[in-house]
Amino acid sequence: MEAKSTPVLLLTGYLGSGKTTLVNHILSNKRGIRFAVIVNDIGEVNIDADLIQKGGIVDKKDDSLVALQNGCICCTLKMDLVEQVNEILMQNKFDYIVIEASGVCEPAPIAQTLVSLQQMSSKYAGREACYLDSIVTVVDALRLQSEFECGDALKSKDLDEEDIENLVIQQIEFCNIILLNKVSEVEKSELARIKEIIKTLQPYAEIIECDYADVDLDKIINTRRFQMEKASISAGWIKELERPLTDEEKADAEGHHHHHHDHDDDDEHEHHCHHHHDHDDDDDEHEHHCHHHDHDDDDDEHEHHHHHHEDGKECDDPHCSCHHHHHHHDGGEVEEYGIGTFVYYRRPAFNLDKFEAFVSKKWAKNIIRTKGVCYFSINPEMSYMFEQAGVQKKVTEAGQWFCTAPEDELKEILAENPEILNDWDEKYGDRMQKIVFIGQKMDKEKIIAELDACLEK
Repeated sequence: MEAKSTPVLLLTGYLGSGKTTLVNHILSNKRGIRFAVIVNDIGEVNIDADLIQKGGIVDKKDDSLVALQNGCICCTLKMDLVEQVNEILMQNKFDYIVIEASGVCEPAPIAQTLVSLQQMSSKYAGREACYLDSIVTVVDALRLQSEFECGDALKSKDLDEEDIENLVIQQIEFCNIILLNKVSEVEKSELARIKEIIKTLQPYAEIIECDYADVDLDKIINTRRFQMEKASISAGWIKELERPLTDEEKADAEGHHHHHHDHDDDDEHEHHCHHHHDHDDDDDEHEHHCHHHDHDDDDDEHEHHHHHHEDGKECDDPHCSCHHHHHHHDGGEVEEYGIGTFVYYRRPAFNLDKFEAFVSKKWAKNIIRTKGVCYFSINPEMSYMFEQAGVQKKVTEAGQWFCTAPEDELKEILAENPEILNDWDEKYGDRMQKIVFIGQKMDKEKIIAELDACLEK
């Protein structure tokens, strides 16, 4: 007899976005669906669970409500989450599981945990199983209006402002449904701008507008629309980073340094793989096998202010540009609503001190999201992932470039992966600076000029 597979809905969203209101809406359904709810709150008192209980939807003694406190299910409470889901499945009395993640949770690690649980269950005949049905990110339209004004960052008593902006963006980037809540509180023109920003950050997710989290359950329940592979590459920066470079972009890079050569237009994501994968961080669900495959962001498990080296130790390099929080000067790119993207592409190495000075002192506050691969002359064998969300910026090691491999090993690698040669430079090999910028009214030429000034001559 084949075991029943129970669908799971993962709800993410910053504090106050409307997740709990949505949970109450789900639980008050008149369809007879038996829901089990797992609520995660990082505080000592589980406020969200209390709100659900006070709403009279779930009795305090009802085992359909599970509260996971004093930790985050995307990192420290992963096994607690697995145990609670398994316990619910073994009871065999619920039709659906809803997980309300804490406002500070990153969705990708939670999704990976649930998918792994699904895969484990499928290996054992007759074992109760589950599957991730949808990831719904609830966002507050009014708050996003303030968030994307290119002004002051969101502030919280419990979190550093850079954490908040980073989390909001990551929650938008990793989901298949975005519930844009409180839309009536925002003017139509502002709402259009907000939606355009969301679509730029996350071009594939469905956006559902609502007030008071009042949404047709058919749009979020039993959809079977979540696909891990698709979600992992759905962020806007990935789309930009992995698209073939235009002739203009190549010519611009060649014009800057004449030793750069033209290449074919099939610059797919495999082209920028690095050679070594020596990352042993226990929190990482996926090793960084390729610069452009670092999509799950599992290395971002709230260690927002350091990067890890190959030995797994935190960076204590005083010259490292792991985190910077200052902004200056505005830009001026012309797009609808002023929202635009571009790719910075060069082959020479960055001077670390100059790059650090640019990031810390000259970063434009209207840059919303940045992510890409880079390297520095101080350690040209190592590739790095540079990323920014809101005011937070960090650099993490991503492994050594292919071109640093011993000659015999390199020949073997290129024979097995000939596509690498599509973007191979005679002087630099596969080394490159390739960084995606997403922002509002960015001064593209100024940003490029500032970055060019950071390159080694």
